[in-house]
Amino acid sequence: MVRNGKRVMRAGNMLNPTPVVMVSCGSTLEEYNIITVAWTGTICSDPPLCYISVRPARHSYELIKQSGEFIINLVDRDLAPIADWCGVQSGKKHHKFLESGLTPVKGSKVSAPMIAEAPVNIECKVQQVIPLGTHDMFIAEVVAVHAKEQLFNKKTDALELRRANLVTYSHGHYYDLGKIIGKFGFSVEKK
Repeated sequence: MVRNGKRVMRAGNMLNPTPVVMVSCGSTLEEYNIITVAWTGTICSDPPLCYISVRPARHSYELIKQSGEFIINLVDRDLAPIADWCGVQSGKKHHKFLESGLTPVKGSKVSAPMIAEAPVNIECKVQQVIPLGTHDMFIAEVVAVHAKEQLFNKKTDALELRRANLVTYSHGHYYDLGKIIGKFGFSVEKK
């Protein structure tokens, strides 16, 4: 059916693109795992809260539920192939850190490992788990953020995430982020 010049489709997740992140979890080297997630986002500024949604059947689900901790590692262009591999392979069959060549680094506030190669690592402590259907949402407080030194502007000391070459995911494909078209408030700025 077409209505007002637009095709009416069945209900589904069309909020795209989404961030691509590798979520690292586990408390010991033996159980460290990485799950690639595109269902993640910010919930609140104060306190800083974010979420990830994970299928209960996934290997990482129990690791996160048991420890109550995880780290969101942002994915840049160089990490995209590894993020894809971590998303299609199971931690039940693969030790993803060892097989991918990624470097686990102990978090500063949680027992889960950061991925050293990621441009930004966001340490999280689970506050609530909400069963939603195919996925459960882990709502978590951000307890620490680590960012590579080269992402900061030397003059202003401001974090400039555009320097990270982050990627997004949309309907089965990975994309580079595009060029900047404005900044917050640019539509009302005096020219």
